[in-house]
Amino acid sequence: MPNLYLIKDLARFTGLSVDTVKYYLKIGLITESGRSPETNFRYFDDSTVEKLNKIIGLRRQKHSISKIRETLNIQGQHR
Repeated sequence: MPNLYLIKDLARFTGLSVDTVKYYLKIGLITESGRSPETNFRYFDDSTVEKLNKIIGLRRQKHSISKIRETLNIQGQHR
């Protein structure tokens, strides 16, 4: 069974703020793995933690969001 995390868990594991994680979700850099039918909470898996760590590294290298999107091969623009 895969590990599932809430947004607050992602923030804690990565050192990002909850708002930053929500922003990355909003612009499509990360995606939810699913939602709880009872609470409607978004769930994420280990691949999201890995992706956030890559994003953090790229941001530390001063890459723009569009460059990060390109590097991670994410299609589309802001939602």
